[in-house]
Amino acid sequence: MKQKIIPASANMKEFEQFLQSDFEIGVFLEIHISQLKNIAAMAKQAGKKMIYHVDLIQGLKSDDFATEYICQEFRPYGLISTKSSVIQKAKQKHVLAIQRVFLLDSHAIEKSIKLVKRTQPDYIEVLPGAMPWMIAEIKEKLDTPILAGGLIRTKEDVGNALKAGAAGITTSKKELWENFK
Repeated sequence: MKQKIIPASANMKEFEQFLQSDFEIGVFLEIHISQLKNIAAMAKQAGKKMIYHVDLIQGLKSDDFATEYICQEFRPYGLISTKSSVIQKAKQKHVLAIQRVFLLDSHAIEKSIKLVKRTQPDYIEVLPGAMPWMIAEIKEKLDTPILAGGLIRTKEDVGNALKAGAAGITTSKKELWENFK
């Protein structure tokens, strides 16, 4: 992914700001199922590629049936999920598959590494992304490109995550969108 900052929208106001930006790819975090059609149409009209966080779509159970529905009806650029069945279905539908993992403790890290090796997503999104030493450790253990997200608050956090090996940063912090166009 050439784009180093991937703007994440949690509401329509943020999404509209993303549509007005120079960024090509964006993430929609929390969305109601009834908004998907409108959001997909707005993104297409603006020439934007959308990644939807399947686990945060209200009104849909985040499983392989919901994934198939989203892929067929809205043709997203990509999907993010913590669930392996969603990742596998997204890959089957030729949609960018991003496995979200939480680096809570040593056990969670080892479990996440095993999960990523099994599902083989296109990217992994590690949270919190403000720990460059963990990004470096995950990068050393996996060949999968890393997106860093969560608790990245400053330009220095972005720089540190990228230096540690992250391919990109997912962030809803609009100040960071402006600084890294």
